[in-house]
Amino acid sequence: MSSAFRFALLALPFSLLAACGGDAPEEKAKPAARAALSVTLATPRSEAWPQVLAANGNVVAWQEAVIGAETGNQRLTDVRVQVGDRVRKGDVLARIDAETASAEVAEAKASVAELEAALAEAKANAGRARELREKGFYSAQMATQYQTAEQAGLARLAAARARLDAAQLRLARTAIRAPDEGVISARTAAVGSLTQAGQELFRLIRGGRLEWRAEIPAADLLRLKAGSTASLRGPNGELTEGKVRMVAPSVDPATRNGLVYVDLPASTGLKAGMFARGEFALGEQPARVVPQAAVVLREGFAYVYRLEGEDRVAQTKVKTGRQRGDAIEILDGLPDGARVVASGAGFLADGDRVQVVTGAQ
Repeated sequence: MSSAFRFALLALPFSLLAACGGDAPEEKAKPAARAALSVTLATPRSEAWPQVLAANGNVVAWQEAVIGAETGNQRLTDVRVQVGDRVRKGDVLARIDAETASAEVAEAKASVAELEAALAEAKANAGRARELREKGFYSAQMATQYQTAEQAGLARLAAARARLDAAQLRLARTAIRAPDEGVISARTAAVGSLTQAGQELFRLIRGGRLEWRAEIPAADLLRLKAGSTASLRGPNGELTEGKVRMVAPSVDPATRNGLVYVDLPASTGLKAGMFARGEFALGEQPARVVPQAAVVLREGFAYVYRLEGEDRVAQTKVKTGRQRGDAIEILDGLPDGARVVASGAGFLADGDRVQVVTGAQ
């Protein structure tokens, strides 16, 4: 290869470089730094929060008496109460045809009067027999016969009086009365229908008292005792206060829940059969809280952004508890004295720069 040709090959790159202008490649532009977000800070504070136990349950009658007829095959002639009526103890709820019972009473009274007259005669005969026996006119056997007749008359009169009492009792049972004060909750009695012994005619909520039977998990039953306060809301949102009357001594093996019986005041809008949600007050308990806006929920977990240094935040996973108003309880994951972002946390990511605009709250 000639020397002239070699020179031409060596000069080619330089000529190409000159043709391109001879300038050095420019450096790539760096991305603009992310602007710092203005935030406020808060530190966890300790507060005394009321501790409550939530529960569900049904409102039922404290005791419901079933009222029926005590005599059978008798016709109802009068029904005096309707469902919802408040009655007093002894009030007549209904009446049964009393003609047969009245006739039995009259017959029993006549029998008693007859036997009373017979007994009076037997007593007079026995008295004369004793006097004459002392004078020697009657034998001992005759005196004994008169005394026996007197005693038999006494026995027959006692039996007749017992029959009279039974007849009067049957007559009294023709009036079906309220066994206690309360509210009529059901009625099947109708004028003209025949009664059967033991047949239900009315149901009575004794005293008009209602109770809430709350279902509580077995693990929480020991936290409740008689006298504890309960608050429940009915379907209309009205708040009702009650007191725990009794905690069930046993637990349902199928649900592992126990019943707690809560007495309700008489002046409540709740009705038997309603479903209600409520809470039991268990006293106060300390809580470490931060503003609710400081907690961010992402992918099913709770996070806060803790300030590190002067202007950087670190995403910190926490475990939350109760909520009250605009505050939320932090159970774990946040050390004491830590400063967390209280506003704007939802716009941050781990490691972002921030600008603190206020002091710690």
